[in-house]
Amino acid sequence: MATKQVSAFADDGMKATVDALLGDIAALYREDHIPWVIGYSGGKDSTAVLQLVWLALSKMTPDQHHKPVHVISTDTLVENPVVATWVGRSLNAMTTAAAKQGLPIQAHRLTPLPVDSFWVNLLGKGYPAPRPKFRWCTERLKIKPSTRFIMDVVKANGEAILLLGTRKQESQARGRNMEKHERRRMRDKLSPNASLPNSLIYSPIETWANDDVWQFLMQVKNPWGHANKDLLTMYQGANPDGECPLVVDDSTPSCGDSRFGCWVCTLVDKDKSMTAMIQNDEEKEWMRPLLDFRNLLDFRDAKGQMSEAAREKEKARRDFRRLNGSLTLSNHDELVHGPYKQFIREEWLGKLLQAQQFIRDSGNKTVAKIELITLPELREIRRIWLTEKHEIEDNLPRIYRDATGEPYPDEAFDDSRSFGSDELALLKELCAGDDLRYQMLRELLHVEEEYKTMARRAGLYERLTQAIERSFYSGADDAHERALELKAIRDVGSDRVAEAATQQVLKLSAGGEGETT
Repeated sequence: MATKQVSAFADDGMKATVDALLGDIAALYREDHIPWVIGYSGGKDSTAVLQLVWLALSKMTPDQHHKPVHVISTDTLVENPVVATWVGRSLNAMTTAAAKQGLPIQAHRLTPLPVDSFWVNLLGKGYPAPRPKFRWCTERLKIKPSTRFIMDVVKANGEAILLLGTRKQESQARGRNMEKHERRRMRDKLSPNASLPNSLIYSPIETWANDDVWQFLMQVKNPWGHANKDLLTMYQGANPDGECPLVVDDSTPSCGDSRFGCWVCTLVDKDKSMTAMIQNDEEKEWMRPLLDFRNLLDFRDAKGQMSEAAREKEKARRDFRRLNGSLTLSNHDELVHGPYKQFIREEWLGKLLQAQQFIRDSGNKTVAKIELITLPELREIRRIWLTEKHEIEDNLPRIYRDATGEPYPDEAFDDSRSFGSDELALLKELCAGDDLRYQMLRELLHVEEEYKTMARRAGLYERLTQAIERSFYSGADDAHERALELKAIRDVGSDRVAEAATQQVLKLSAGGEGETT
């Protein structure tokens, strides 16, 4: 049962509490020349913090605006499109309003580098869809972009003060974490940031309850002209969870359980918020292909369980080898499967592009130019497939044309291959359905192709050997037997080392006693 939240307005009322807080914010701002960075997700808590800072700055004279206030919003590029659109419009409104009002507020939309993006890692490298024990997405999509920006501010100014909309009453775990940092405060109201050196954290609404936030937003007009009632409407479109916070370290909860998470998130059983949006608003029916695609990525069954059937289906999607071609055994001596196979990555890219085209053609003007995957991401995926995975069929342009009905906009690729589609089709035919044999020969040909123009061919034989060792199995069962054999050899070796070490200790011990005697 949820603990009843205590209102921060209970004693003095909202106006007096807010006025006192505005005074604290203004005093803290004037205290030094350390730039401020506000984490803005577009949700209620971060909106409240930014609104408070904006109001405090508005009450100052222009000569007191002596340092910048950076508003950063991290767009993972797989955000819920409704929220992403809201945040984008809000950032544009901030930029215009701040300039008009003469405030030192600068809005920044941060995105992951193409190499770190969700689709490059999932469709390019073949990383499995994120799961609780393999949450590879948070670091790349959220932490890196914000960390990069904050550290640039620190590098230029020596320090930075990070303002967050975190509240103790969001959850017991959040409250305990904030209280732990509170005990280590170096200055009044400023907590140390364990993840980012030379940066401090200020949480203006840390004592506010959920209802306090909404009361403030509904009664105090948004100063950059973005209607807070529209924000409330957006929240009402789905189950009342928390908002997706600015993630700056691994201790910050994932957005998966939150109101404003990534639409591809598989860290939860079901995307309840997107489901509710579709059910509650006919105009959001265009989101259904996103929900269908998200469910396609999920590794659980329809009931959200990791049943035996779901486990076998997931294994069929993934290579029995790890990303580097090695074999790994679990604690139960089963093969730990690695990246998604070529066919599933190509199939999913096609479905993603089809979903994008369907949404663009839906007639909804707000998503007429939606980009579920960007051209820089497609370029990086194509590069990985060709140069790292040796998938020299170069199928990405064809997949794009088939899914969208349009030519791939970046057709050229600097790769003078001797083997075209006809030659590769013949090679596959000669392999008579043996996919591992085909992969081996394809990689051997590609490696030789890479080296043919080099004056020095150092490393060629090592690369050829690696290609053979990666694919010389007859199948997954053969690879499993090989992995068990290697484990047995290692175990015997470990036993022999341990036995030799024991004998050495006994020998030294006996020698020592003899000398004493």
